[in-house]
Amino acid sequence: MTRPRSTLVSLEDTPYYHCISRCVRRAFLCGRDRFSGKSFNHRKPWLAKRIRLLSGVFAIDIAAYAVMSNHYHLVLHVDQDRSRQWSDDKVIDRWLTLYRGPNLVQRYKKGEPLLPAEMDKVLEHAQTWRTRLSSISWFMACLNEHIARKANQEDNCKGRFWEGRFKSKALLDVTALLSTMAYVDLNPVRAGIARSLKESSFTSIQDRIKEMAGEALKDKPPLMIFSGSKTLDAPIKSLPFHLKDYIELVAWTGSIVRKNKRGFIAPSRPKLLNTLALSPSEWKYLALAIQKRSIITIHGLERLIAYKKQQPATLAA
Repeated sequence: MTRPRSTLVSLEDTPYYHCISRCVRRAFLCGRDRFSGKSFNHRKPWLAKRIRLLSGVFAIDIAAYAVMSNHYHLVLHVDQDRSRQWSDDKVIDRWLTLYRGPNLVQRYKKGEPLLPAEMDKVLEHAQTWRTRLSSISWFMACLNEHIARKANQEDNCKGRFWEGRFKSKALLDVTALLSTMAYVDLNPVRAGIARSLKESSFTSIQDRIKEMAGEALKDKPPLMIFSGSKTLDAPIKSLPFHLKDYIELVAWTGSIVRKNKRGFIAPSRPKLLNTLALSPSEWKYLALAIQKRSIITIHGLERLIAYKKQQPATLAA
């Protein structure tokens, strides 16, 4: 049974969430349709540009993303403190970037004199929009509705483009966050679309590798920085550890995927595994196996292992 979004998103527990949207009937979002031979790769920049725009409007940061042929992944960070610090005028300006807004707000922006009751209504709109600008549901709606309209217009059709609501999972600790980011970044490699991280187009890991090499990233979503801190409580809203160590970990995990052997573990051991106090087999389970299961909340290895013992049939690797 579908659960209310309010039971899946709790910003008091964590600001990090893994979100997935899939096309209805597994229709093509991007990529090449092997039946018709038609390519939809030109739609990938649609998502990248829209995500870039929304991340500049909402109080929501992008930790990782991957655009696939019939779905996409986002790892999002909600920064409620940022939205609370915005002035009412700044909130209104941000919202009007996406929507026209009511005539009363348009009059206010033009500097027309308003009655006290009208001004109260403008401020009421601002408070509503402030809440929406730190909402994952509104972020995803603004993304999916825009892409659906463009795709349906191009396909000359009407109706649903996305397969119902987007799915979301709460990420409650550093291990859950990094393993989910790695899972997202490795999507093209796991799917056999790319042979390496550098060839994984429209993923955050390719963007990070290019950024390290000093290459310009045009129209790509701005990504959260790695702070070098070992916790999620750094003064600046940032990801823990160092970017170089994260890329090393993802590359190592990708070597496991490419070997395509059950139980294969690459001989080397990334530095981050020692820092996270995880064995290679534990990390493999976290980054490759558990991510495929229908688990609402990911919180640390002990909880995941306990869940696996309770439901061995559904979680068997």
